[in-house]
Amino acid sequence: MSPLRTTVLALIALLALTASGCGAPTSEDASDASGSAVGQKADLGFSATTLDGRSFEGTSLRGQPTVLWFWAPWCSTCRQQIDAVVDVAEQYDGEVEVVAVGGRDDQASIREVAADIPGVTHLVDRDLEVWRHFGVTSQSVYTLIDADGTVVSEGYLTDDELRAEAAEIAGWRPDGSAHAPPVECRE
Repeated sequence: MSPLRTTVLALIALLALTASGCGAPTSEDASDASGSAVGQKADLGFSATTLDGRSFEGTSLRGQPTVLWFWAPWCSTCRQQIDAVVDVAEQYDGEVEVVAVGGRDDQASIREVAADIPGVTHLVDRDLEVWRHFGVTSQSVYTLIDADGTVVSEGYLTDDELRAEAAEIAGWRPDGSAHAPPVECRE
């Protein structure tokens, strides 16, 4: 194979990987690319359909710490994150709502992978409406929202970063102890 042809094929492969958005950028890269909403109130005014065909209203998340995970069935990074997502869902069951927003594929493919992701609410977002609503342009990224409705983190997170951020919105300190409730001062 000629050196020119090898170079062209390598460039095509690189462009394909870049266009698919399936990689492991740093947290900063993913957040900067989508125009960060960190520190702002999350817009929970969206509707979607769950994997089992039920209607889902984003407003149902009000007042609940929430992890939104935007993923695609064919994304190898997404598949590697499944264990951490399941861990967070199990560890903070009843404290943090975990919503997996599957997109960029058909419902059958999303259903097949979702079978390995128990304990989360699965949304099928084939047309990427929820993705666009949150400014998501690639997978695998997260949006974490605290109980007050403020976006506290968005973009790519490592498994350890996800666990730490989820602990924080659940009200847990890094050492595993609960945050003390605010003390009311009486005069």
